[in-house]
Amino acid sequence: MGRKWTVVIPVKRLGAAKTRLRGAVPADRHPDLALAMVRDTAAAVLETPAVERLVVVTDDPAVTASMRKLGAHVAPDPGAGLNAAMRFGADDVAGPAAHRAVLTGDLPALRPDQLDEALRRVTGRSFVPDADGTGTVLLAVPPGELLRPLFGPQSAQAHAGSGAVPLAGDWPGLRQDVDTAADLGTVLGLGAGRRTCALLRDLGLTAECAPAA
Repeated sequence: MGRKWTVVIPVKRLGAAKTRLRGAVPADRHPDLALAMVRDTAAAVLETPAVERLVVVTDDPAVTASMRKLGAHVAPDPGAGLNAAMRFGADDVAGPAAHRAVLTGDLPALRPDQLDEALRRVTGRSFVPDADGTGTVLLAVPPGELLRPLFGPQSAQAHAGSGAVPLAGDWPGLRQDVDTAADLGTVLGLGAGRRTCALLRDLGLTAECAPAA
């Protein structure tokens, strides 16, 4: 029997989320886009064989309701920024006895098999760089080790410098986070999740959109 993981996803209040993505959809639908991407990310995580539990750290009521409906555990955001939310979810809520991984919530092209393969390659504190190699989409630790997240600008370099091991694999849906409108076009090419697809189709921004999973 393989290791079972607790995955933690921090989510800002939707009105403050994904500021660099503003303008990709009408302003009044921006929160809907942020929520759709989180829901697609969470759904893929929950379908991943190696994942036993999903913890979402948020104070947003819409995110809370949606994540609970999917089957995730929701914990309150401690309110000290992204890294603090990740530490709280992984080291306090999940606890150091668990295999823990934190994941960004803007991975609408994530496929369960890609996340499963990445988690099964973890042997120590490890991370997966994003598609351009500068950011981080996943940071994982085995039992007994603290998370020590260093998300932010140039986080891939920061995590490598802190001793975390980069994981290599052909995981385009895992690596492709969405920070800009161009990133959104890329995930549509990869095959985005059905909630993100449906929103963009309803807005007339795509005619065809194959679900990711």
